[in-house]
Amino acid sequence: VKNKILLQWEKCLFGNVHNTFYEETIVEVLRKLDTVYDPRSTFYTNDVFLVGEEGAGKTMILKVVLLEWTRGDIWKDVISYIVHLTSHEINQMSESSLVELISKEWTNGQAPVADILSDSQKLLFILEDLDNVEVNLNVDESALCSDSRKQVPISVLLSSLLKRKMAPGSLFLISLRPEGEAAVKASVKKDHSISLKFSDEKRKKYFTLFFKDSQKAMRALKLVQEDDMLVNLCQVPVSCWITCVALNRQMEMGGDGKLPCQTLTDLYAHFLANTLTSGAGITTSEPRRVLLERLCLLALEGLFHDTLHFSDGDLRSVGLTKADVSVLKALNILLPSSSSTDHHTFIHLKIQEFCAAIAYMMVLTECQIPSAHKKCTGRRERYNDFSPIVTSVFGLLNEKRRKILETSIGCNLLTGELKNYFLQKMKSLGDHPKAVEHHMPLFYCLFENQDEEFVKQITDSFLEATIYIQENKDLMVSLYCLEHCHLLQKLRLSVQCIFENKEPSISKMRSLVYWRDLCNLLHTKENLKELEICNSDLDDTSERVLCKALTHSGCRLQTLKLSYLSVGTRFEDVFRTIVHNQNLKFLSLNCVPHSLKMFSLLGEVLENPMCSIQHLRGMARYWCAEVSLSDNTCHFSLIPIP
Repeated sequence: VKNKILLQWEKCLFGNVHNTFYEETIVEVLRKLDTVYDPRSTFYTNDVFLVGEEGAGKTMILKVVLLEWTRGDIWKDVISYIVHLTSHEINQMSESSLVELISKEWTNGQAPVADILSDSQKLLFILEDLDNVEVNLNVDESALCSDSRKQVPISVLLSSLLKRKMAPGSLFLISLRPEGEAAVKASVKKDHSISLKFSDEKRKKYFTLFFKDSQKAMRALKLVQEDDMLVNLCQVPVSCWITCVALNRQMEMGGDGKLPCQTLTDLYAHFLANTLTSGAGITTSEPRRVLLERLCLLALEGLFHDTLHFSDGDLRSVGLTKADVSVLKALNILLPSSSSTDHHTFIHLKIQEFCAAIAYMMVLTECQIPSAHKKCTGRRERYNDFSPIVTSVFGLLNEKRRKILETSIGCNLLTGELKNYFLQKMKSLGDHPKAVEHHMPLFYCLFENQDEEFVKQITDSFLEATIYIQENKDLMVSLYCLEHCHLLQKLRLSVQCIFENKEPSISKMRSLVYWRDLCNLLHTKENLKELEICNSDLDDTSERVLCKALTHSGCRLQTLKLSYLSVGTRFEDVFRTIVHNQNLKFLSLNCVPHSLKMFSLLGEVLENPMCSIQHLRGMARYWCAEVSLSDNTCHFSLIPIP
């Protein structure tokens, strides 16, 4: 085990900043792991999950854990044997036996299997990136196996181990990303999670280590904290490093105290411009341009063919020489793969996506990497969401951002045809609003672009907008784009997760500011006549902000729809505001929580002589009721839903 890990360790590239930063994180995790498997501990459990985003340090922590165990510095007399499997190794297996798994690292497979299984409570399985395995872990109980010597499909073997049909009492340490946590946890009964979350304090520590100048570090940190897009990006050390490189370049160029990177396109462009002009043997623009072209072609071909880990053949196929690869490794743009031997990967998927976007705007020779013909080796390798690439293309259509790369590297990015193409597509969508399920992907594209004339040309075609909000950055992006939708007539809003946390915080305050500005559009948009709030969770404060906007004298809404609201959402104040808006004529309540109190309040509102509602529509699971109110008469119809 020690030889295997040390061999892998030599292939890992981490700067001093990373090493210093990870020391504290690793010590913290080791302290927890050292006690959690000890039966004498109050925290004892059989299954531990190490959960973190891409680049959070899960692989590094597991390697340190293995080395510490081989040295006897952790789990002494608690764990006598470890089986370490990566998702890449698991995906290469079709079937196996427990005996084979235990023996795989031993010379000639001569492992003392009987001794190891005789005390399975001291046997630990480390499964790295389990959410990336191709096999199904939801195997039926009747298919599970208890024979450690029997060859069975790898899905059956893993499920039998996780459910303790085989090696009862054994221990598991499983690393995965947050999005795969629920699916994997369904296979175990009791677990303990260690989350590698990046707190504000850790982010501050990282910036201080990077800049080595407290004033400069605090200035850069402040710039990040004031921008929700950058806060969302800086969730792991490697993303912080990319951000720090870009911000440092801008500050050294003589910033004026304002945010030097207004969008992620800004950030990634400055990162590439800095790294490709910072030395490492590249002294003139021609080699920089050629290197960028080859790198971007690699990125695009990789995503087209579900490849994130590139073989030497892949690198050669796009024209990258050994010298090129050495330069890109020295610049930390390419790194040795931690999961595939003799392979390289981009420092982060976001950098590969940005390089792929640049490739779309270059005239490049078509090629196909050899890995295009290989079988997909993991769930994460399947790349089917090209929206981040399209978003970056929109960002690079902004001349100012495009010039960051063109000036420093000497490349020429094509824009004219792309702009015309997007304008034609947007006009077509504007003529057929129902063809757009929701506008958030497009809004992110426009936010990245921020070319006022171009954004206006696109948003002028929108009469309707549907937006789903789950994070502060969604609010920020939506606000920017909706402010440019001058002809907007209908707005459909879904707001979730934002206002769930009752504790006061800077993030919550920023949410309310964004929400206030978004609600103000209800009385600043002259053409806006219809608002629908669906699948939303608002707290008392955010509901009051909405009500204030609805009662504003400038609010010209004629239709208000409330649909599919959660049981905890009351909207009592919203009902009361209806009385004070003389323009509201139509009220629709679609699958909202019903109660006697709600009906009583609704009746009270409709009876108020100030109320201008002329048409009320209510829908539940099995019925639809419509009420028309005019000239002191009421027309009621109840329609069953099949």
